[in-house]
Formats: sequence, structure tokens, C-alpha cells
Amino acid sequence: MTGAGELPKYEAYKDSGIDWIGDLPVGWGLVPIRSIFKFRNEKNDPVKTEEILSLSIAKGVTKYSEEGRGGNKRKDDLSAYKIAHPGDIVLNSMNVIVGAVGMSRFYGAISPVYYALYAHKDDDFTRYYEKIFLNEGFQRGLLKFGKGILIKLSGTGKLNTIRMKISTDDLKSLYFPRPSLIEQKFISEFLDKKTTQIDEAIAIKEQQIALLKERKQIIIQKAVTQGLDPNVPMKDSGVGWIGEIPAHWDIAIAKHVLRKLDRPRKKNGNTVICSNHGCSKLLGDVSQGLVSLTQHDYQGVNEGDLLVHGMDTWHGAIAISEHSGDCTSVVHVCDSDHNKGYIAYFLKMLAIMNVYKVISNGVRGNTSDFRSWSKFGDIELILPPRYEQDLIVELLNEQHQKTDHAIELAQQQIAGFKEYKASLINSAVTGKIRITPDMVEA
Repeated sequence: MTGAGELPKYEAYKDSGIDWIGDLPVGWGLVPIRSIFKFRNEKNDPVKTEEILSLSIAKGVTKYSEEGRGGNKRKDDLSAYKIAHPGDIVLNSMNVIVGAVGMSRFYGAISPVYYALYAHKDDDFTRYYEKIFLNEGFQRGLLKFGKGILIKLSGTGKLNTIRMKISTDDLKSLYFPRPSLIEQKFISEFLDKKTTQIDEAIAIKEQQIALLKERKQIIIQKAVTQGLDPNVPMKDSGVGWIGEIPAHWDIAIAKHVLRKLDRPRKKNGNTVICSNHGCSKLLGDVSQGLVSLTQHDYQGVNEGDLLVHGMDTWHGAIAISEHSGDCTSVVHVCDSDHNKGYIAYFLKMLAIMNVYKVISNGVRGNTSDFRSWSKFGDIELILPPRYEQDLIVELLNEQHQKTDHAIELAQQQIAGFKEYKASLINSAVTGKIRITPDMVEA
């Protein structure tokens, strides 16, 4: 993949005076947004359309009717909406800072907090300016104008924000690079082609990750229900969702296999979370973890304890703790004479098969509630002899290490593709590279 630094450049540059733009080609203009766009303030009153348009960071402008999901709750009063036309730039005034912007292909009604912009001159090409709105450098430059309540920098460097509203007056006063119309078209067509190629490469990697995760789940399910010997005699387990198991395996309920612990708090400063990825982490290591920050009734955890999250068991929040510290009392901290790694794998398998949702009604939608130890303790476990438990855990750990490494490699490649895409967009729309007709046609 050719880096942006290896592509042709313009002969001479000038200082734009704007941080996110930097130097501009000498022949390019620099104009305020109000000189390029007008803000459409057409109201859906009286109602002209019932086609509601949605705007998301991932998909841009789409029709609610084609989303296949709930989305934001639509207003009962359609006359409260505004109108967007095909070719308009639609942006969410609350979330444009994180990329909630796109060019509409549709005529429809948009939220009152959305802005619809349209070019009012024939010598401007809207798709070029859409690329600028999508440029992370430009988005970060909006931070000083945002009036909001929350900004968060994620581990990937991406800004997550809520209600960082940008006013129309502030937007109108911002400056955009303005190459010639033919250059705008070259840049747009080049970026459309290249970003499509990059997105396709990302989709392939994401599919590979999905297949690796699916294979990982299949291996767990087969190992903890059928064992490692394909020729072993089988028997009916008596548990409908499992079917047959090796004839020499036993079935027992969790409270006869596990001991629920009540360790005193460590007070060592470590808060252990049983995460929704099925591993234990120290609070601060991950941005998402299943822990209540407001609870005071914490308990102690030792390295090697089995952790089962009572509210998010359905999500696979089950782990052997890799840390010593304190955790919320919503988590069952357990010990056992059996291989706790095997039991953890078996309990994760129940999450994979959606068993927890079937046998428990959660207090939140789409969840399960096993905070009660007596309730969790009635869950049936399949138990091979200890030596087989050890072999199964050894095999699964080895397989998972290989699979996790492959997933991590694919994720790194995706991150590289996304970084290259952002760099390419920024370099093209600010003139750091010169797009030629040959590059568009190649």
C-alpha cells in the first residue's frame, strides 16, 4: 500500500495559518464555510415527508425505514423535523466532533439538532467538502467551539463525546481549503476509490476475526460437552440443551462443585473487574468493564479465584482472576477442588449457547440475573474426571493462545488500515499530495 508520503506533491506551498490544515498549495484558496455553503432551514411544517433520515458515525445518512433497528425514538410530531435534500451535507451539531456527518442521498426529515448544508455555487463540489468534514484533524479543531458536558479520549486515540454542540455561527466562521473545481473532483474520486479499497480490506479482516471467534466458541463447546476422545462411549446427559456426553462423565449442580468465598477486602488499591470479554482486568486497563463504581460492599479477590458476574453471566463475564484486589459483591468469587479453568470454560459455553437467558429473566432487557448464589448454584455442570479436566484446559488454553494471537494480528492490521485511510484523506483534502488524472483512473 503506497504511503501518502510517497505520492506526488505540489511545487510550492504557503502557510494557511490554521493548525489542522498546515501548509496549502500556493494555488489553493482558503475561504470561510459561509462562502461555500448555505444552511438549509426548511421545516417539515406543514408535513412534506414522513421519510425520517438517520445519521450515524458508521453509516452516514440512512433511512430509518431501512435501518432494521430501533434507532433514536422518532418524534410523534413530524412537523418538528427539518428537511434535507439529496446532495446536502447533514451533520449532527451534538456529535460532529466525532464524525457524525455525511452527504445525504435522500429527501427526508431530519432531527432539529441536525444541520443541512448545501453548496450555493457551481464551482464547489460537495463530495470534496464532505471529505473535509470527515477529516479527523478538522473534527479535533472543533473542540474549542464545543459546548457540552463530556469528552473522553479512548485507548485508540478516538474522541468520544456527548452533547458537544457546535453552533451555526461558529461553523460558518471556520475556514476550508478551496482548490479548483477540477481538483476537487479529482480528490473526491481518488478518495472514493481508495477508501472503498481500504474499507473492503478492513471488512475482510473483520470477517476473519468473526470466523476465528466462532471457531474458538465451537472448540470450547465440543471440548466441554464431548471431551477429547471421539471414540468414547456416550450417554444421554438428561439435559436437553446438551444432549449426549461421554458415558463416564458426571453431572452436578454448581453449589456442590464450587465454594462461594467471602474474602475480606485487600485495600491494596486494585479494583478487579470481571469483564464482558471473559477475563479479569484491573480497573483502568480497559474502557469497558462490568463493575459498579458506586458500591461500597466490595470483597477481596486472590489471583486464581474463579469470578462469575451475577448480572452479566449471559455475556460471558466469567474468568479466572489474574490479579489480587477487590471486586464488587455482584461477582461470585469461588474456589473448587475441580479445575477452575475447566469450570470457567464450561460456564462460558453456557453463555455461548444463550442458556442463561433461557433459565433466568434479567432485571435489564436482554440479560440474566444470577446475583442470588442459591439460584446460580442450581445450574447443572458437566464434570469429566479431574485428569480430563486438566487435559481439556491445557488444550483450550493452547488453542486460544494461537487464536487470540491471530485475532490480535488482524486487529493491528485493521488499525493500520484505518490510520492509513485517515492520513490519506487528510493529505488529499489539504493538498499535501497532488491528485493527478492518472491516479484517479488507475
